[in-house]
Amino acid sequence: MNSKKKVAIIDYQLGNLFSVKQACLYLDMEANITTDKNELLNADYAILPGVGAFGDAMNNLHQLDLVEPIKDFIASGKPFMGVCLGLQLLFNESEEFGSNKGLCLIDGAIKKFAPGDTAGHVLKVPQIEWNQVYETSNNPWQQSPLRNCKNGDYMYFVHSYYVQPGS
Repeated sequence: MNSKKKVAIIDYQLGNLFSVKQACLYLDMEANITTDKNELLNADYAILPGVGAFGDAMNNLHQLDLVEPIKDFIASGKPFMGVCLGLQLLFNESEEFGSNKGLCLIDGAIKKFAPGDTAGHVLKVPQIEWNQVYETSNNPWQQSPLRNCKNGDYMYFVHSYYVQPGS
C-alpha cells in the first residue's frame, strides 16, 4: 500500500509545473500535475504554481472550471500553497495589465512597484536581486513555511509587484 502523501499540482497552463513536481518528489511525495477537479479534491495537499500574467491565469482557471474546486479544497482545511503567481491569484485583485479580479480568498490587492520612492530615489523594476528578509511583529514566522529562516537570511527576488493587504 502506498503511504506517500498525495499532492495535486494545479495545471492551469501557466506555471513552473516541472520544478514544483521535482521539489515534491524530492520530499518523497506522490505529486501529480492535474486539471482534474476530483483529483484535486481527493489530494492531501495542493499547490497552485504560476508564471505569467494574472488576468490570463484567472481566465484559464475559469475556462478549466477550477475556481470552485480550488475554493472547496481550501475550505476543507487541507494544506494549500500558492507559489509566485499562484499566491497572487489568492488575493482579491491585481493591477497587472489593467484591473483583474482574483480568487478573493485573501483580502488584499497586487500592486506594481513604483519606479521611485517618496524621497525621489530611482528603484529597479523589476526587482531582480538578493535581499534580506526580516520577521515583523505582526507576522510571526512560527506557523509559516519561513519558520526555519532567521532574521537577515537572504532570498532571491524576481518581481515587479507586491501585496497590499486589505483592511
